[in-house]
Amino acid sequence: MQSSKLYSRRALMAASFAPFVACSVPKSILVHEHILVDFAGAEVVSRSRYVQDEVVAAAKPKLEAIAKLGCVRLIECTPNYLGRDPKLLARLAESCGIEIWTNTGLYAANQYRHLPAYARTETALELAKRWTAEWRNGIEGTKPRFIKIGVNNGPLAELDRKMVEAAAITSLETGLTIASHTGRNAAPEQVEILQKLKLPLNKFVWVHAQNEKDHQVHAAVARAGAWVEFDGIGPRTLDWHKDCVEFMAKEGLLGRVLISQDTGWWHVGDPGGGQFNGYDFIYRNFLPQIPQKWWNQLLWENPRRAFGN
Repeated sequence: MQSSKLYSRRALMAASFAPFVACSVPKSILVHEHILVDFAGAEVVSRSRYVQDEVVAAAKPKLEAIAKLGCVRLIECTPNYLGRDPKLLARLAESCGIEIWTNTGLYAANQYRHLPAYARTETALELAKRWTAEWRNGIEGTKPRFIKIGVNNGPLAELDRKMVEAAAITSLETGLTIASHTGRNAAPEQVEILQKLKLPLNKFVWVHAQNEKDHQVHAAVARAGAWVEFDGIGPRTLDWHKDCVEFMAKEGLLGRVLISQDTGWWHVGDPGGGQFNGYDFIYRNFLPQIPQKWWNQLLWENPRRAFGN
């Protein structure tokens, strides 16, 4: 999730008037999207800052639209202290007929603005115990299905490394996959940390891999066994995302690729939730740009291998 990633007015208009090619698939999974995000900071974020009914009214038609195109699961990547709300997600899932997965973990990116005070003092093992407890006991009646962390640019500071270590310990205990919002030049370092902790790299998703402009790094991380996620697909990035996927396919690495949009969402603090983008761009504009034989692998087979059925 990137707060500055709002579409320009021109790009939005282009997307709005593009021919609608309803590229439905029998079943598909969107691996990185958001319903609601609050960037106010760990000490400020609160459900009292929004009205759930208003969020539901904005999000429901967007979810219903992709359900018609074959989406059966949306992996909601908003972490704790950034607006994670399992009750909201459960309500939308029930009303729209789409599975919506939530997460455990903490987000150190954005220079630690979204970390609670205890994250700075507790050890990686202590943090992992918290996250494992959420998996065992559930979060307000909902079981987290993956671990979401965030790290800043590399080389990683000690606090960033601690998040990665805590996630690895949690994954080894629970079997949950780690999805890591990754700053620039930080993916190989995370891979190194996980290898030292003996975590199978098929349990690690490099989130925002499209921000790394060197395809050789994409290939190296994929060959190591990790998942390379090109999210943020939208009007301004269509060509680059297509290039990323085509490169990986050419290298025989399509089986390590995930794609999504990193979009939505209700912006807590903005009047009326701000601009709530839909989730159908990937079906309407991206899929027609790549071979149809890739669709099922990218939107169904790979997501299930990465995160579970």
